[in-house]
Amino acid sequence: MKIAVPVTNNNQIDDHFGHCESYNVYNIDENGETIGVENVASQQGCGCKSNIAGVLAAKGVSIMLAGGIGGGAINVLNNSGIEVVRGCSGDATEVVKLFVAGKVLDSGNSCATHEQHHGDGQNHVCNH
Repeated sequence: MKIAVPVTNNNQIDDHFGHCESYNVYNIDENGETIGVENVASQQGCGCKSNIAGVLAAKGVSIMLAGGIGGGAINVLNNSGIEVVRGCSGDATEVVKLFVAGKVLDSGNSCATHEQHHGDGQNHVCNH
């Protein structure tokens, strides 16, 4: 299983999927152990308009652990076969371990601020 996480340069889960610095892709073996981590550069632009979903899907990613993320980005990821778990925060490596252990659930909350202002040319940040 491969799990992607949008991260800042100090391995914290970025609060906004579409504005992250990069993605860590964790390769998890059948025993739930991390056997490798690849850092993938973030694509320019908003998450729903970049081609990051295709890039991550081509790498075998099936799960995205995200902080704040808009509905458009969720749809693009889902259409690429990537399940999104929203509301994650903290150290990316620790959150991946907790997810694999079944201790991380989707918050059910998408980033409404992004949806309301999408396309107006402004860089809005979601407050979670």
